[in-house]
Amino acid sequence: MPPRGGAQRRQGDAVMAMLVGAAVKRRMADGAGRHDVCRKSLSSGYFERSSQPLTALLFLLPLLAIYEVGTWYLATDHARKIEQRVIAFNLLRDFLGLFGATGRYLPPLAVVGVLLAWHVARRDPWVVHWGTVAVMVIESLLLGLPVLALGICLRRFLLPLVAGAHPGSEVVLSIGAGIYEELMFRLLGFTVLNIVLIDLLAMRKVLGYIAIVSISSVLFSLYHYLGAESFNWETFVFRTMAGAYFGVVFLIRGFGITAGSHAAYDLIRFGLVLRGGP
Repeated sequence: MPPRGGAQRRQGDAVMAMLVGAAVKRRMADGAGRHDVCRKSLSSGYFERSSQPLTALLFLLPLLAIYEVGTWYLATDHARKIEQRVIAFNLLRDFLGLFGATGRYLPPLAVVGVLLAWHVARRDPWVVHWGTVAVMVIESLLLGLPVLALGICLRRFLLPLVAGAHPGSEVVLSIGAGIYEELMFRLLGFTVLNIVLIDLLAMRKVLGYIAIVSISSVLFSLYHYLGAESFNWETFVFRTMAGAYFGVVFLIRGFGITAGSHAAYDLIRFGLVLRGGP
């Protein structure tokens, strides 16, 4: 019969082995948990944050300010009290006027209000990562390039400027177009079409989204002929395709990136027009 002390030691070793094994298992579990948290943080990182309404608002606030200040100084004839505005801006102002809401700065306030209401409805945290906002500028520039490439292929990217237009006013209008046209045809347009086609008519989501993108793209293209420009099939097809592209970007990346990429395309196109083409 072995000594009692050896038995106690073996029992102690067994207990220690159990404790060590449990500790190893806990460490492995903790490591797996941290790995899962890391993966979740990556999946909910930049691409999720940049599509949130609050982030989109802070990304677009400088553009809204530039558009308003630029319109006042560069796109307004103060002697005749005439200001040059994006058509979508005027349509939004007129629509709000139907309900008795008037004011020079009502459309930009509407943009802010819509995004804040959307943020509250989503119950997102009131936290902003400024690095995300900075990267959104780069992404917007990159996402504006495919539309430019499409225009080059169709030979319609150098659309003529307005006769006698000031370069500064063209820059201002390009920024305004990115914000207010995307607000009208993507953010608001997609919402209304989604309610009608998917919620009321019970279309399958895939077919519904295809219909939403198609309808909004055609309306977006036709909208450009509300001004002095005459209808042209080539520009109509190009703008319809551009509208479809921005529609897909909106579905995948949200309002802020879509508005930014639209403004980026207009600014790059204007720069090429100004220097006589690529």
